Amino acid sequence: MAGGGLTEILFESGHAADVILGVLAIEAVWLRDWKRWSWKAIVGLLGPAALIVLGLRAALVGADWWWIALPLAASLPLHLMDLRMRFKAGPPQ
Repeated sequence: MAGGGLTEILFESGHAADVILGVLAIEAVWLRDWKRWSWKAIVGLLGPAALIVLGLRAALVGADWWWIALPLAASLPLHLMDLRMRFKAGPPQ
């Protein structure tokens, strides 16, 4: 850690990903409480992003490859579920 700046510290510790996960959690609450989205729709939309960020966090802290690959692979079924729900709903207005 040469410069020791905040950004460097956040990325070396993996906490940059924690910040992103916090923002995703706030977005989920906002979608649920103010936009009245269902939890299924929220998980379909934000779930893949959260899993990808978990993979990023694992990579940032030097975890074994499978800790990186597992959340990345798990994001695909959630993404496909979201796409299926969107195509069923029809084109956006």
